[in-house]
This record gives sequence, structure tokens and C-alpha cells, in this order.
Amino acid sequence: MMGPDYPRPLLRRKNWQSLNGPWDFAMDPQRQWESPEHVNWSQQILVPFSPETTKSGIGFTGFCEAFWYRRRFAAPDLNGGRLLLHFEAVDYRATIWINGCQAITHEGGYVPFFCDVTNLLKPTEFQEIIVLAEDDPADLAKPRGKQDWQLNPHSIWYPRTSGIWRTVWLERVPQTYIQSLLWIPNRERWEIGLEPHIDSRHNEALQLELNLSAGDEILAHDRYSVINNEVYRRISLSDPGIDDFRNELLWRPERPTLIDARLTLRDSSGAVVDEVESYTALRSIGVQGNRFVLNGRPIKLQMVLDQGYWPDTGLTPPDGEALKRDVELAKAMGFNGVRKHQKIEDARYLYWADKLGLLVWEEMPSAYRYTHPSINRLMREWLSVLQRDLSHPCIIAWVPFNESWGVPDLPDSAAQRHYVQALYHLTKTMDSTRPVIGNDGWESVATDMIGIHDYDADAERVAARYGDQHDDSRLLTREQPGGRLLVLKEFGSFEQPLILSEFGGIAFCSDERSTWGYTRCTTPEEFLERFRNLVAAVKASPLLAGYCYTQFTDTYQEANGLLYADRTPKVPISEIARINRDLIPAKDERADSVWRTRLMDLERRISQLTEEMKR
Repeated sequence: MMGPDYPRPLLRRKNWQSLNGPWDFAMDPQRQWESPEHVNWSQQILVPFSPETTKSGIGFTGFCEAFWYRRRFAAPDLNGGRLLLHFEAVDYRATIWINGCQAITHEGGYVPFFCDVTNLLKPTEFQEIIVLAEDDPADLAKPRGKQDWQLNPHSIWYPRTSGIWRTVWLERVPQTYIQSLLWIPNRERWEIGLEPHIDSRHNEALQLELNLSAGDEILAHDRYSVINNEVYRRISLSDPGIDDFRNELLWRPERPTLIDARLTLRDSSGAVVDEVESYTALRSIGVQGNRFVLNGRPIKLQMVLDQGYWPDTGLTPPDGEALKRDVELAKAMGFNGVRKHQKIEDARYLYWADKLGLLVWEEMPSAYRYTHPSINRLMREWLSVLQRDLSHPCIIAWVPFNESWGVPDLPDSAAQRHYVQALYHLTKTMDSTRPVIGNDGWESVATDMIGIHDYDADAERVAARYGDQHDDSRLLTREQPGGRLLVLKEFGSFEQPLILSEFGGIAFCSDERSTWGYTRCTTPEEFLERFRNLVAAVKASPLLAGYCYTQFTDTYQEANGLLYADRTPKVPISEIARINRDLIPAKDERADSVWRTRLMDLERRISQLTEEMKR
């Protein structure tokens, strides 16, 4: 049931069908066709790849305001149940027709949506889906992340992603079914919160049976009454008491223990109505003074900035295994986390981060204008993001804004400051268990951690800026690494952890004319030496609670990745890992032997990853 392509890992059913593959396709540059009847179906596209990508078979990189899709499918035997049509992401405004009838309209390019198409099916062998995706390439008042508004990618912006760019799939469900669920762990009370929602069109007596297990150990087996189509429960687990036993159940990067869940919905006679599988984890996240803490213990964040692009498929992974490989590569390089930058990542990536143990900062793709429509659009989509991802154990922070994008007059505009503060508090209302970074990079006005972006290439200056001679207040009020104030006066608190959430940006590649980085070097040895010096300077800082290096891979014209765009390493991954993990060979023979063993194990895994990428 949970293969690499299953699109919704936190709520799984057996009865699903992917609709990825060839679709009829047509481009409508000025949005001239009024309805599906007028469309000239002249091309085919490979879904789920956007028309801007070569993998889609289209490779169109010009301006186009609308795209049309058409696909026929055979409806499964519903056996009295219902058929749901899911779209994991369509950028930006999608209108869906089923057999000529309009089924749903959805706005928002980074979040999933679905519609119940049961009543629109015809008693024929094949059904027809038509999708209109409207995506004005010049509209800066919608969340668009790194998608360029100019014809060709420039600076830090990349090719556009239009239309369907994630999986389309069908799901067969009963008439009454478990529609959604949230998991909310509470390590301090040693309990798991459960909040499922039931879609029921009948006033019927229902009970929800829950099984929680970790490995072969049963943690809970309970049954609850469903009231008003909802269940709100806190499941108390048996607390083993001492840390040695507690640590076996707690989720953390070194030991990412997941708790498997089976939820069974039963009617008044005890018959099974619906059954789904899920998972959760027991862990806590927070800040204590100037340190980030996981499970009540300080942990140094060692992250890498990841923009989530691939050479031939853009924002869409080439396949499900590519997402797993990216998680493995980040861990192999010695990072304990990633900052997903200007992208809401595929839920399957978050599954592998949950399963393999990788911390994730989740960041909302920015709109670039401050208008009432942009405010409404971003807030609405951000709420959908929180709803989709709140239950993933790997997510340790929410970031609604980056570098004052969408709020360009933050120091001078009280209204824009209120906007950032409102989204900070709204996020805390939706999820009180995680830190929120209101505006990452500079100009903090509401935050639990202060993110700093600093691309100074001089390791000595970096060491001095964040070294012993500075205190927090001087750094935040006088230093301006990005040419901006780090904290605006009305924020007035310097007690939060400081995270160097962007630094490095060292470019190294053979093509120097059409690529760029914040600094450039010419040999692998120089690249590794600069990386080593910068990371050493940052890690030595007594003020910083963590760092995020820019960046994971080369991204189009931006050549400052630790890996090339195809995930080939620029320098030995083991060397990057050694720098991140402080794995310096010891002088005594026994310690040196341990070091060599760990290095050999790491090199074997890197070799496996390289062979997988070649295949």
C-alpha cells in the first residue's frame, strides 16, 4: 500500500489508482477558449510534469496564461461507495470538468485538493476529465516562490511551473469514511493527540477503533464513539520512566522511531465501515532561552538549504525514489536537517524525512506584492499547508515569510508589520507545538527563532561577527549582514535562539559564464577548503544555535550547490560529512580504527546512492 508513489502517506487506503501518464493537452496563451468545447487538442503531455519541463514532452518556456488537459479513465467498481478525484498540486487556478459537468474550482498552486465525482459518472466504460489550469506568469500577487516573472530565469529565480505538476489519482471510499486526521504528540505528558474527521451523510452510530504499535510492541488498542463526525482524544502511553527506555520510543534524527497506526471505523453492529493506516511519533520541539531543543535536550541545527528542483523535471521529482535519495544524501553529508526554501515539498519527501530522521523547516512560497488579494491568497494557502503537514514528525519549524518578500516596506509600514505578526500568531494558533519564524533572514517583528542571512565569504569576519566579543543585543541592533536590520525595534526581545539560516553560497562548476554564486572558486580543493573554513567559523560561535548552508544542489544558473543538479557530488561526500559532524580522525589507534570504519560505511552508502542515480 505504501510504495514510493503513494501520494498521501499520512492517510493510506488500498483502493487507489494513479492517473499519471499521457494526457491530451493544449496551450491557451491569452486565455481565449471559453469552455472545453472550443479547445483544439493538438498535443499530448506526460502528467505530472509541468509543460515547462522537458520530461513533460512539451518544454515550453514562454509566457502562457492557461493550459488545458484531458484524460479518459475507466471508473472502478464502487460497490455502493464513492469515488474521489485528487490533485496533489495544480498551479495556479484549476477548474475541473467530469463528463462535461463542472465539478470544482480550486486556487493555490502548492496544496492538494479533491472532489467527489460519484454523481458525475456515466454508465459507460470510460469517463472524461478536463482540467483548465490558469496561471498568469506576470502575476506577482500570488504565492509563486522562485518562479520567474521574466521570460528567462535570472538571478535567484527559476523557470515557471504551470498546470498539473504533482500526482493526479482516484480513490475509492465507502459512503461513510475517514476523511482526514491530525496527530499531536505531547512528550511531556507522554501521550498522543488524535483528531480525525469522518465524512458521513447519515445520522448513524459509529465507533472508531485505534491500534498503535512500535515494531512488535502494542502501545494502545482503544475504541471511541464518533460524535458530530469527529473524535478528539488524547492517548496516554505507558511511560517507561527512565531515559534508557524512553529514548527507544522518542523520535529523533539518530533514531527516528515511528508509531504505526491503524484506524478502523465500525457501525453499531461492529461491522467495518472504513479502515486506514497512518503513523505518528512521540517527540517535542521548542526553544529554551537561546537554544533549540528536541525532546527537552538542546540540539545544534546543522541544515542545508534545499530548493527541490531537478534538471529535467523542475519542481516535480523524476520519481518517488528520487525523494528518498535526496533525504539520504542530506544525511550522508552530515546534515541533520534541511530548510525547504520557497517550496511546499511533496508529502512523500516528508514521509522519508519522518522515516529516516531528517529535520525540516517548512517555508511558504512568497508572493511579491503587498495587496489585499495577495494577503488573502497567501493566508488561505498557508492554512491549507498547515492542515496537510502538521502531523509530520520531521517538521520542526514554520516559516511564513522569507527576507521580507511580499512585505517590502516592513520597517516603515505598520500594516505590513501587523501582517507578519498576524500570520505568526495564526500559525501558533493552528500549531502551538512548533517554533514559528515570522520573517526569516532579517527584520524580525514576531518570531520564536531569529534567522540571519549572511553571505560574507571571509571566514575570519564571520568568526568575529558571531564570536565572543559580541553579545546578542549588539549583533541584532548594529550588525547588518544583509544590509538590513536583523530585528525591528518594536519586536524588543533578544532571548530567542539565533540561527544562521543562509550562508556559504560558494559556486564551483566548469561553466562560469552562465552561472553564478555569492562567491566562486576554481578547483575542488579550493571549494572544500572554503566550505571547511566557513563551517568551522560558524560552528565555533557561542551565539548561534544552528546553521543552514546554501545549498544542497546547483539550481539552474545558481551553481553554489554541494552537489551538481543531477545529485553528483562536487567533492567527496565523506569530506562534507566530516566537516559537519566534526569527525576528525583521532591520534590513538583504536579511535582511528573506529573513524576508518565509519568512513568506509559512509563511502559504501554513497556508492550505492550514485549507482541508483545512474540507473
